[in-house]
This record gives sequence, structure tokens and C-alpha cells, in this order.
Amino acid sequence: MAEALLSLHDIRVRYDEPTVLAVDSLAVYPGEVLAIMGPNGAGKSTLLRLMGLLQRPTQGKIYFHGREAAPTDGLAIRRRMASVFQEPLLLNASVYDNAALGLRLRGLDGRTIEPRIRPWLERLGIEHLAGRQARTLSGGEAQRTSLVRALALEPEILLLDEPFSPLDPPTREGLLLDLERILRETGITTVLVTHDRDEAFMLGDRVAVLIAGKIHQMGTAAEVFLRPVNEAVAHFVGVDTKLSGVVESVNEGLAQVRFHGGRVEVVGDFQAGEQVLLCLRPEEITLSAPGEDFNSRTRNRLNAKLVKIIPWGAHYRAELACGDSRLVALITRPSFLELKLHEGDDAVASFKAAAVHVIKRK
Repeated sequence: MAEALLSLHDIRVRYDEPTVLAVDSLAVYPGEVLAIMGPNGAGKSTLLRLMGLLQRPTQGKIYFHGREAAPTDGLAIRRRMASVFQEPLLLNASVYDNAALGLRLRGLDGRTIEPRIRPWLERLGIEHLAGRQARTLSGGEAQRTSLVRALALEPEILLLDEPFSPLDPPTREGLLLDLERILRETGITTVLVTHDRDEAFMLGDRVAVLIAGKIHQMGTAAEVFLRPVNEAVAHFVGVDTKLSGVVESVNEGLAQVRFHGGRVEVVGDFQAGEQVLLCLRPEEITLSAPGEDFNSRTRNRLNAKLVKIIPWGAHYRAELACGDSRLVALITRPSFLELKLHEGDDAVASFKAAAVHVIKRK
């Protein structure tokens, strides 16, 4: 693997004794998009400020290109980075002047700035707004202006601090798609902090889950979303069904697990008597009416009762009771309407043994 562009070691941040951030090791590699995901108050913005050398840690070291970033190096290194924040920081000036501000602060003249700014205005779809005053812009237009200013600096690292959270869904989706294309085409090393699972999954080559100031898991988006390492990560990445169980038997890579509500088969290497947590994403569960034919490859079928049905965009979210346990299924609208099921009805929840992610409990 290539040498890290930016790395943090043994980082601690304390405010009046409580440790608000404890990161033993974190590295950002050239050309990757690292998404740091976590709930509000997890320490994401603090971590991003450390990476941007806008804040010093209470303890620990930060390295840039393998060399420790001393306090006297801060300004020189920051000039090789660019940041975009949740709220666009724009002057009461034109879109063009705001986009060019970073380059002007670095001493470039107008003839040099022009060819650096215009292509980005065009790529982000706001070239026609170049003469518009910033105070007249919509939220999406203002954030696109901030991105132009950052990208025109040709940074070695682009730092994004929840830049999409204030935007309405259509504006946010459009900007996400444009940024995803730009990052893939340019290969700009990027760190994004977000509390939004969709943003992290869409943009991140790797995803780090930060909860209560600690990184609980880091890996590819698929690893983190499909194979969370503990219950806290599972909850945050959208694993709605979490069942506590005990392994009863194991045979040729298939384990029988008993939980409060029934038994299921799962794939994996386990020992009889092990305490486990069964994790199922809602899209992995198929819903059917009692007595319907089913796919023989779907080894697990649980009799349940529909407790709650919630419209969920293009889907329906179905909450089911299976004994003392709760399951959540996400069913496409056409499939759900075809089932003609209602709250209080009996139903069957089906899923493959391989769809269950199992966390061993210590």
C-alpha cells in the first residue's frame, strides 16, 4: 500500500478532563475518499479540524507525507489543503469573486485565476451565476460556490465537513451525484465527515464509524455496512433487526441458533453454546402471507405478526413480532400492495442463512 498522505497516531482530545476523542491510528491514502461517519456529538468535526491542522490534539502526533506536522508547519501544510463546511462561508460579493478568493489570498493575479476558476464553475453547473451576488443564492448554489473555491486550489487533500446536511433532498442528491463524478474523475484525496449513511456509502472508498469519540470499525463500505463488528455499529449503519441468540448445533458450516421467538440457520464457524447477536438488514427479509409457496433456497422462515406498517419512500417498512423478538423488513411498494397484508395480520418473514451477519458476544 502507498505511503499515507495524512496519518494520526495516539490522538487524544480532552476538554476539562473528559476525553472527547481517542483515535489510536488513522491514515488517509492518496486518491481515496475516506468517509468518517457517526452520530451527532461523536467527535467527527473535532477529528476533521485535527486533520486540517486547525486544532492541536491534547496528546498524539499528526503526520503529513510521513513527516510530523509541527506547530510551525501548520500554515504551510494548510495551504496544501482545502475545506468545505456545513455552512458556506461566502463574502458579500459575486459568485466569481467568492470562488476566486482562495487563489487571490495566495497571491495569484487575475490572468492566472481565470483559467483555474472557469472550468470548475462549469463542471459544478454555476457558470451562469458567476456575476450573481452571493446573498441571492440558494443553499445548493452557495455550497457549489464553496466547492469551486476549494477545488480551484488544487488541494492535495479536500476536507468536507457535512456539506450536504442543510440542503433539501433534491438539491442534496444533485450535488452528491456531481461531487461523486468529480472525485472519481480527478482522484482528489478526500475526507468526508457525515452522519448520513447514504452519503458515506455513495462516496466512501473506505468508511470509518466514529461513536463517542472512538473509531469502532473501519473498512470498505461493503464491509462496514454488511458486516458490522459490534451492536453499536450495527445500529448506526441501519441493521434494524438484532436478535440475541445461542448456538445450539453446528453441521458442515451451518449453525442452528435459538433466539426468543424461534430458531434460524446461519453460515459460519461457531461452537455450540456460544452467545451471539444475529444481524439482518431490512432489505434482506422477504415478507409473504401464511401458506404461500417459497423459494427452497431460503432456509429461514419465521411466523410473525405485522405490528406496524410505515410508508417509506418507494418502500414500506414493516415491523413484525416474532415471539418476544422484533424484526424489520423493507418491502417495495408494488410487492407490499400485492400481498394485501394489514397491521395485525399473520405473515411469514423469510431470509437466507447467508444473509444473517453474526456477531460473537464475549
